[in-house]
Amino acid sequence: MANENEKSTVIDGEQFQKMVASAANSLDSEKTEINNLNVFPVPDGDTGINMSLTMKPAREIHVEPGTLSECAGRVADRLLRAARGNSGAILSLFFRGMAKSFRGLDKASTEDIAKAIRSGTNEAYRAVSKPAEGTILTVMRGTAETAEAESGQYRDDPEAFFERLVASAEEVLDQTPEMLPVLKQANVVDAGGRGFVTMLKGMLASLRGQDVVATDDGSDTQESANFGEFDTESITFAYCTECIVGKYDELRGEGTASAFRDTISPWGDSMVFVDDEEIIKLHIHTNDPGRVLSEALKYGAIETVKIENMKRQHSALTAAGEKSMTPAEPEDLTPDKDFGFVSVCLGKGTANVFRELGVQEIVTGGQTMNPSTDDLLTAIRRTRGREVFVLPNNKNIIMVANQAAKIIAKEHAEGEEPAQRVIVLETRSVPEGMSALLVFDESASAEDNAAAMTEAFGAVHTLSVTRAVKDAAIDGLSIKAGEYMGLCDRKIGYTGTDYEVIVLEMIRNFPDASFITVLYGADVSEENAKIMFEKIKATLPDAECNLLSGGQPLYDFVISVE
Repeated sequence: MANENEKSTVIDGEQFQKMVASAANSLDSEKTEINNLNVFPVPDGDTGINMSLTMKPAREIHVEPGTLSECAGRVADRLLRAARGNSGAILSLFFRGMAKSFRGLDKASTEDIAKAIRSGTNEAYRAVSKPAEGTILTVMRGTAETAEAESGQYRDDPEAFFERLVASAEEVLDQTPEMLPVLKQANVVDAGGRGFVTMLKGMLASLRGQDVVATDDGSDTQESANFGEFDTESITFAYCTECIVGKYDELRGEGTASAFRDTISPWGDSMVFVDDEEIIKLHIHTNDPGRVLSEALKYGAIETVKIENMKRQHSALTAAGEKSMTPAEPEDLTPDKDFGFVSVCLGKGTANVFRELGVQEIVTGGQTMNPSTDDLLTAIRRTRGREVFVLPNNKNIIMVANQAAKIIAKEHAEGEEPAQRVIVLETRSVPEGMSALLVFDESASAEDNAAAMTEAFGAVHTLSVTRAVKDAAIDGLSIKAGEYMGLCDRKIGYTGTDYEVIVLEMIRNFPDASFITVLYGADVSEENAKIMFEKIKATLPDAECNLLSGGQPLYDFVISVE
């Protein structure tokens, strides 16, 4: 990289890592403002936090040596696994496309950067089945078009080039309300597009030598294990150690790290070793993870590390600091069931219902709290199912679930264990997920079950009641902050100060309903829920009705109508 007093004429790996870290910090500092751009005044403002959490691994990256190709690949891999929500998934795919375009490059000119931005945009577009104009994709595309058309004018000046890209992205962002009517009604620009512009500004700040720094206190970072507390004398290999190593240039190519495999093989068991063209992916149970990682550094830069103690500990510390511990067998994730189920939901009551319906793994998530790709990957593996059905139960989690399925499929193709097949049922609400599970037939094939479950949740209507967090005008409705809103299949149709009136108005739209399930939220007392339930039954006396404590936050009632 150029000296501090010199302007860089190209971007190398070190500079790229700094730019991405600066972009991540910029997103984190503005996540609240981005959240507040939600089109609907529903308290599900999560675009900013999803994009920030997706970029979080970049905030934690310590600048590591390597070519642009290596560094971009590291960033893309980490973001893909951290992706949350639609906006986060799209952002991670943008960086994945950039990494593909940078493959084999030590440094990038403005022309190379333009190609990478186009590649990233194309990668993101391919993942969205029905792209809508006026979204983050539109801002990406406009930026890519400017980059391609004008990169030659800024040859040898990446800083000026990014200044032009930011200006172009802001121009497109300002036009999004004219492209998407719902944005114009709410008098806001697209939240995802704003996040993309914020990211570009963070990258530009880095090029100017003014990197945006982290502003939090680190309280949201993951806990790290205190390995000094573990007693490993009673078991053979205590630590499940996984890492991805980006190979040094001279080791590029498949099968070039066999000496690494042979060296560490005696140090543990349950080893899975993938010796790919650009990376080494390792899994081993060992008593000395530090020794394994030190050996790994001989072959490349460590991109990701995960070390877990596999014993379930039950310890009691005495005043002298002594402890007792009951070791457990390492968790075996080898698939030994025909089917597995993963469901995403919020609320203890809702989670219990899913467990009663046969779901092994519950992933906490929903409005304002979308799980990451890695969260879903962990849950999928823990089901130990050969065929695993994933129920996102929220439209913003579907894309992340599909990314998890693709990662599992790729690992299966590479011969890694455990071998699983993931089927994502694109449920968009908790009632849809419950309805799908009710028709599952253990004697049927995965394909027949997927078809039947999809048909079942497609016949469900989801009604919900929540409060507005700000004034807005949507679809001709004037909504005041604090008022209740009734949503029918995610579309606002009713507002007012009395939730009972809203619920009954929505219910009357389904006079032929056969089954109604009412889940009441964390802020509704059991007494008030029963009063509401009796009024629902009186309104539709021919329907079979059930009342359950869902415990979900934000939404006072979530009602399934079939």
